[in-house]
Amino acid sequence: MNVTIYDVAREANVSMATVSRVVNGNPNVKPATRKKVLKTIEELGYRPNAVARGLASKKTTTVGVIIPDISNLFFSELARGIDDIANMYKYNIILSNSDQNIDKEINLINTMLEKQVDGIVYMGGRIQEEHIQQFETSPVPIALAATVDPTHSIPSVNIDYEEAGSEATKLLIDNGHKHPAFVTGVDETTANKLKYQGFVRALEETGQTLNEDYVYRGDLTYASGINAVEKLLELDQKPTAIFVATDEIALGVIHAIQDRGLNVPNDIEVIGFDNTRLATMVRPTLSTVVQPMYDIGAVAMRLLTKYMNKEEVENSNVILPHQIIERSSTK
Repeated sequence: MNVTIYDVAREANVSMATVSRVVNGNPNVKPATRKKVLKTIEELGYRPNAVARGLASKKTTTVGVIIPDISNLFFSELARGIDDIANMYKYNIILSNSDQNIDKEINLINTMLEKQVDGIVYMGGRIQEEHIQQFETSPVPIALAATVDPTHSIPSVNIDYEEAGSEATKLLIDNGHKHPAFVTGVDETTANKLKYQGFVRALEETGQTLNEDYVYRGDLTYASGINAVEKLLELDQKPTAIFVATDEIALGVIHAIQDRGLNVPNDIEVIGFDNTRLATMVRPTLSTVVQPMYDIGAVAMRLLTKYMNKEEVENSNVILPHQIIERSSTK
C-alpha cells in the first residue's frame, strides 16, 4: 500500500500540517521536529502525492511541451532549452511529438489541458484558425517557440526569418552568383514563407528578376534535397549557388551535387538554415544561418513562467538575434 502523509504524521507523532510544512520546505518548523519527520519519511519511503498537492494548490507544476519530432536534432535542441529552464523554475515537463499533423496537434493540446498542466510550450508548422481557437480558449498560458503566429496574438519567441533569408541570399550574390536557387518545403510553415520572402527581397534589392524555375518546393527531408538537385541541374542555366531552408535538406543537396561529380563549393555553393550539429558533420562543412534553438526554447519557457506566475511581461513576441556562420560550403 502507498504510504500517506497520515502514516508519516502518526509515526512521527506530529500533525499532518507539520509534515506538510516539512515536505514543502516551510521554515516554520523546529529543527528537531524537522529532523524527526525527515527520518520518518525516509524510513517509510513516503513520496508526496503530486496530484493531491495539485488539487489543493490548483497547480500541478507541470508544463506540456508539444514539438514536431524529438528525434530531429533541430527540435531536440529546442526541447533541451525548455527543459533546463523548467527545471530551474521547479517545473516538470510532459513532452509529446505532433509530427506536424494538425489533428494530432489539436488533440495533444486538449490532452495536455485534460492533464491539468499549468502551461504549454508549443512548436508547430503553420498556425491555422483551429490552433488560434484552441490557444485563445485555453485556461492556461501558451507560448510558441520557433513558430510564427500571423496574428501576433499568442506569446512567442522567434528570429527574423525574412531578414535571415535575405542575408543568406545576399551572401551568395555577393560571392558572384547572379541568381541563386532556393530549396524549401511544399507544406510551408510561416517561417519558411518568410525565408522565401527574404530570398525574393534579396533578388529585388540587387536588381534581379525572380525566376520560379530556381525555386524547388519538396518537403523538409534529406531526400528532398537530393530530388531538388536532380531537378535544378536539368535546367539549361544551372544554378551555381543554392540557399536551403533547413540544414537537413542542405545535406541532401550537398550529397546530390557530389554524386553528380560536382564540387561544393567550387561548382555550386550551398548555404543552409538552423546551424544544427549536422552542419559540422557533413563534408564540406555547411555554411548556415544560426537559429539559436536552445535559446529559443529557454526564452519561450521563461516567457511562459512569467505568464503562469502573473509576472509583468514587457514584450510578448520576442525576436532573438541570428547570424550566419560561413564554413566550407561557400567560398
